Amino acid sequence: MTKAELKERWRATPHRPGVYLMKDGAGGIIYVGKAKDLKRRLANYFSPSRKTLEHHKTRALIASIASFDYYETRSDQEALLLEQKFIKDYRPHYNIQFRDDKRFYLLKAARHERIPRFTLVRQKKDDKARYFGPFAHATALKETLEWINRHYRLRTCTARHPGEKEYQHCHADVIRQCSAPCINRISPEEYQANFQAAMDLLEGRGRKDVLDGIRDEMMEAADKLDFEKAAVLRDIHENLVKTFEPARRFTKGSPDLPGTVRPDHDLAELGAALGMSEPPAIMECFDISNLSSNHIVASMVRFTNGRPDNQAYRRYRIRSVDGQNDFASMIEVIRRRYSRILRESAAIHEKPEGMSAYAWLKQLSAEGKAPIKVPDLVIVDGGKGQLSAAMEELESVGLSDMPVIGLAKQHEEIFFPGESAPLRLDHETGALKLMQRIRDEAHRFANNYNELLVRRRVKESRLDAFPGMSQKRKELLLSRFKSVSNLRSRTPDEVASLPGISRAWAEKLLVWLGDSA
Repeated sequence: MTKAELKERWRATPHRPGVYLMKDGAGGIIYVGKAKDLKRRLANYFSPSRKTLEHHKTRALIASIASFDYYETRSDQEALLLEQKFIKDYRPHYNIQFRDDKRFYLLKAARHERIPRFTLVRQKKDDKARYFGPFAHATALKETLEWINRHYRLRTCTARHPGEKEYQHCHADVIRQCSAPCINRISPEEYQANFQAAMDLLEGRGRKDVLDGIRDEMMEAADKLDFEKAAVLRDIHENLVKTFEPARRFTKGSPDLPGTVRPDHDLAELGAALGMSEPPAIMECFDISNLSSNHIVASMVRFTNGRPDNQAYRRYRIRSVDGQNDFASMIEVIRRRYSRILRESAAIHEKPEGMSAYAWLKQLSAEGKAPIKVPDLVIVDGGKGQLSAAMEELESVGLSDMPVIGLAKQHEEIFFPGESAPLRLDHETGALKLMQRIRDEAHRFANNYNELLVRRRVKESRLDAFPGMSQKRKELLLSRFKSVSNLRSRTPDEVASLPGISRAWAEKLLVWLGDSA
């Protein structure tokens, strides 16, 4: 986009809260930001003041902006949650905050415990607990939780099954902040009823009555000139309002929100640009990620009706390729994906004579008889080489008529099988933006999997490779000697001094560590 076109799009931006994504000339996301008022915030980039341009980083960012997208949200809190999601997904160059693994707080209700309690956590686990959130305002949430525990007299101790022993060191019931269910000051049924009332409040039931009651109590205290109490109640009311402010929880993929991203329009435009008889309702995109020769992975993401279909995403560890070979890796992942579809479609053996396997699978998908619907379009991340590799494998599995294209990132060129000249679309067309979104999502998904494998590998120890090394022995050695390098410098007698380790075994271990150094 030219500077004039960027300003024209900015002027059409609404005065609404939301999130904006700045992109460079290649379509990559270089910065994600949020705003209470999108139009006013974006003015800093497209009509910057002299003060704004004083900072060299801001000048560099503004000079790099070639286009932008935005999403409208219902509130500033919702915008903050969406901003964090995008930064973690895309890790833009100019963003600093939210790039780590830290997440917004969730409120966990451990209702499966005998004496349930609330705790603050950052990740949801697959357990029997009820989770509320995420919450953007951490301070307000902590103050709200403190008020809920005090108001409903719920326990805050960390013991899983508190009893007489824990009570001896606790004074919460003395200052009337806990109903002491651990020593039966209150029956389990009464405590459960109080805990359920607190969960009802978090779910929205009776929320207005509680807020009105606190406000009335605040006004009454002010009328009596008890301003300290009124101020405390005012803070409680404000924290509750902030915490209870409704916000959607955004999952993986691009959210379906108002803004510059128009999936239905972009999908129709893509179908027309590729010369297809109808828009590709189901698209699958493949990407290969090589962080090292030890961790080669691939991803497959699926978009349905122009939107991410997260449940259908798949990730693969490349098994048959030695070293970094994108073409061979693409062949393997294409074979594994579509061989499985053919294998799981039992009705493939009933294919009418003269009909291709792909056409028959399409018919089965339309009739709801296929366990996995075949895509209308396959996109491989790469140019002629990756496309040729994909086509070679599709021919070998009998799906040579499946529509496949390659998207080369350098110039955003679209390659077709058997054609040397690529198709180049205008960078502002919805068709290209849709392909960029699915390609970037495949890239993100593959990289995240690769990083996960690397983190797992880091947690492993070289000691795992020694014959006869048990988990208990490994923990014992690392607990005593702290590191493998420190262990290597020890004598057999020092190692054998640990319980359960003989001198002969210690000698073999130290010789092995010396040989493998």
